[in-house]
Amino acid sequence: MTAQNAYALLSEGLPEECGVFGVYAPGDDVARLTYFGLFALQHRGQESAGIAVADGHTLKVHKRMGLVSQVFDEETLSGLQGHIAIGHTRYSTTGASNLANAQPLLEYHRGMPFALGHNGNLVNALELRRDLERLGFRFEGTSDSEIIAKLIASMDELDFERAVLAAAKRLQGAFSLVLLTPTQLLALRDPYGVRPLVIGKLNGSHWVIASETCALNPVGAVYVRDVEPGELVIVDDKGLHIVRWAEEIKPALCLFEFVYLARPDSHLYGRNVHMARRRMGQILAKEHPADADIVIPVPDTGIPAAIGYAEASGIPYAEGFIKNRYIHRTFIQPSQRQRELGVRIKLTPIREVLEGKRVVVVEDSIVRGTTTRAIVAMLREAGAKEIHMRVSSPPYRFPCFYGIDTCARSELIAAQLDVEEIRRYIGADSLGYLSLEGLLKAVGVETTRFCRACFDGKYPIPIPEHLRLSKHLFETDELLPVHQETGR
Repeated sequence: MTAQNAYALLSEGLPEECGVFGVYAPGDDVARLTYFGLFALQHRGQESAGIAVADGHTLKVHKRMGLVSQVFDEETLSGLQGHIAIGHTRYSTTGASNLANAQPLLEYHRGMPFALGHNGNLVNALELRRDLERLGFRFEGTSDSEIIAKLIASMDELDFERAVLAAAKRLQGAFSLVLLTPTQLLALRDPYGVRPLVIGKLNGSHWVIASETCALNPVGAVYVRDVEPGELVIVDDKGLHIVRWAEEIKPALCLFEFVYLARPDSHLYGRNVHMARRRMGQILAKEHPADADIVIPVPDTGIPAAIGYAEASGIPYAEGFIKNRYIHRTFIQPSQRQRELGVRIKLTPIREVLEGKRVVVVEDSIVRGTTTRAIVAMLREAGAKEIHMRVSSPPYRFPCFYGIDTCARSELIAAQLDVEEIRRYIGADSLGYLSLEGLLKAVGVETTRFCRACFDGKYPIPIPEHLRLSKHLFETDELLPVHQETGR
């Protein structure tokens, strides 16, 4: 068992993808700015972290396994001198959990060093890797990010920007990239814009690139705009330049960013994530009312929706759990007994709040169902009289191939059971999911601008057969009826 799998057994929640950050700020401490930016993006990955810095002539990279605060200290940051930097915090959606896959990755194009950080997943990684191996390239790790870096390195174009664009046109899947050369900061987003990427301005003349807007404020930057799907952003001593490189643009931001992945203080499509989640709870209360005494969240991502549910229902909001916020990814493989106790280590019910109460429990999603079942059992032990589980997203029925590490479809509980069967499995008195229509209404963005494949199985970027089979997804699965409260 890998450390990644061991951790997964401590939490059924969907592991986040990766966070990328870049800054062009001559005269400023770019390594420290990047450190603070990565700290704000820590929720997107807790496996490894790294920073690459350029001074106009050379690149220097420091990366290690662990949290941002574990990888960098004063001595490390003071040794990263330059005026441009990129950073990366990783969760392994593809590739093993080891230092060889940590980013930023260092490569060379026609003798010039460059560094790369990537958020997303390619669907044609296997094909590209085989092509590069035939050209004589050797791989140190197993991530598709390394494939992107070596693909750029393989390009014949003399100009680095043209090499990046030539490589981008061969990539299929989700990719939000930051790149660093000795003199430039670059950012690139796939034609679908599956993973977020934004531009900020610092001190009136310097520039910041980040996965989410929540990373801008900690470094003193202000939001300018998103990197649009199919755009290449170049920052150098002449300023910021935009190249629209994709012939066809089909915006499909991951809808699950709103549900779970993004930090509540971030903005996506100009909408505040916290307020969208609050509206999810309000609509959920109308779609699935409950006769109860209190509304409690499963912290932390369930909090905004629980507040919204309480507002719309008139049922008092309360905190029913204390969360141990010092639990992060561990590289020590726990024993079977520790895995069984994982949920109890993370969450502690407050008996004095719960005893004798009819409780509405608001959760952001149910993946395998094992954690939710354990939560319901803990609430019963704490004396809850009734437990009404409410989920602020539709049933999660299809695996992701674009940058979220989801299990195979055969392990997704909503792909195997209808809502009543799930209710019986988790042991709740009632169970209600937010409808897809309700979710889209809460977000308030044109429905065609999202990838929502995890809910409806409609993948905007075609998935090769070998990837489908790897997660037990078959062509006929897309024809299955959606499991809603009415059954199969």
